[in-house]
Amino acid sequence: MSARIHLTVAAVIHRAGEYLMVTEIVDGVRVLNQPAGHIEPGESALEAVCREALEETGWQVRPVACLGLACYVAPDGGTYHRYNLLCAPVAERSDRLDPDIESRLWLPAAAILDTSYRHRSPMVRGAVADHRAGLGFPLSLLRDYRQG
Repeated sequence: MSARIHLTVAAVIHRAGEYLMVTEIVDGVRVLNQPAGHIEPGESALEAVCREALEETGWQVRPVACLGLACYVAPDGGTYHRYNLLCAPVAERSDRLDPDIESRLWLPAAAILDTSYRHRSPMVRGAVADHRAGLGFPLSLLRDYRQG
């Protein structure tokens, strides 16, 4: 990909001391990531994070807080702006995963923060660290003017 700007979301899904993560193959390498992806035209960040979580993990989630906004410039020059949204797992709805996802797994923070895993980007580790540090902003921070 060329130097493009990407508007994305990530679902930081926490339950009983563990985080729901996905593995995917990127450029022939297995990487760890939160359920994440691009916001589609006409979609809010909250709608996108729920859709991405369901597509990539089979879990229905409920956003509960905004952990923050992150920016990362990838080696290919693409700039990623990412909404990190803390989500509560509601129900497992499907075991079918997006074809780009290799697996889903619940991991403790120590395993995610450990350097033995290769992460999709530094934003993966950062989102977990932010949650563990107690960061969190109300969802009212995100305004939606589509409804008039």
